[in-house]
Amino acid sequence: MAVRYIRVDPTANLFAPAVRAFGNIAVVGRTTSTTATIGNAVLFTNPDDAKKAFPGELGTAIALAFVQTPGPTLVHGVPVATDTPDWATALGAVAALNVQLVVLAYTPVNKTTTPKDAPIQLLSDHVTSVSNTGADGMERMGVAMLDKGATDPGVILPNERMVYIAHNSDQDAAAAVAGTIAGYEPAVSLLLKPVNIISPPFKPADIEKLNDPGKETSDTGPAGLGVNWLTTPSLIPGNGVFMGEGYTGDSSHGKKYIDVVRFVDDVSFQLKARLISSIGNVRITRSGLRTLIAQMEAILTPLVEADVLNSFEVVVPLLALLDKDPATRTAEETQRIHDAEVARLVQVLAALKYAGAVHRISISLKFD
Repeated sequence: MAVRYIRVDPTANLFAPAVRAFGNIAVVGRTTSTTATIGNAVLFTNPDDAKKAFPGELGTAIALAFVQTPGPTLVHGVPVATDTPDWATALGAVAALNVQLVVLAYTPVNKTTTPKDAPIQLLSDHVTSVSNTGADGMERMGVAMLDKGATDPGVILPNERMVYIAHNSDQDAAAAVAGTIAGYEPAVSLLLKPVNIISPPFKPADIEKLNDPGKETSDTGPAGLGVNWLTTPSLIPGNGVFMGEGYTGDSSHGKKYIDVVRFVDDVSFQLKARLISSIGNVRITRSGLRTLIAQMEAILTPLVEADVLNSFEVVVPLLALLDKDPATRTAEETQRIHDAEVARLVQVLAALKYAGAVHRISISLKFD
């Protein structure tokens, strides 16, 4: 997994949310309302209010997100003009919202929506930019759907902060999947989670196109190409629609799955929120740095107990020097302690071993 460097800085990101909203969604879309203020975000807590305020694509998409079980608690709606939608300005308004998932209503991923300054490209740039340079706790992911029936993963814009979904529905599959994601804790895998939508299943050959059949065998793990699909597994009773996988839009590195990205965002925010109280209070001493470690352990130990993490290790290099007998320290070690005290900067290293969920089970039956 890629390393994330966290800097707890009281002078940065002063407008960060006090509470991280991992179940909140922002939906940007067209509406037939003649009274809606274009580009102005409106907060909804139920689907009926959304459909009344924003009739048309926007209200319908918000309502579909709400009907997922479990689903989101809050959804922000941002209307754009029907004829000439200004997606960039609307996403600028979304940048200030305390949300984790962003959707462009009824806007599929195809050759017309992915070039520079086209809506899906703007969405991909938005989630990357706000996550990397926005306020603490504003990290987010975009959710977008392919055209109905499309199975070519080559149309997507690779991005670990994008979620792409293939479907056979006339409804807004992106809004439905965003609602599904919002209903689960960050560390929960999205594989085989129910999606409340009408979408006939793909044929096996279509799924093979989406999941790179040349690489995935009974001896390998998932070998996706960054696009998820909606499915109706025959082994699950009933005729429900489920997530066929839980990929992010970039399968080329360690953050291949949606839950990995969401969990890293979650634990990063929790650690920042816990450690901010240490700034200006904890001394650069043996007892002070042990207090710092204890505060991090208070966040990470429950994750081990809940099987989200297999293990973790917190190391403060300066503490090892402070623990040494002053008479045995080298001149370089003494200088490092002095430099840390003068700069008032402490480096903390935390290694987390994430416990991934089962995505494939390979069974070999031998009959004698």
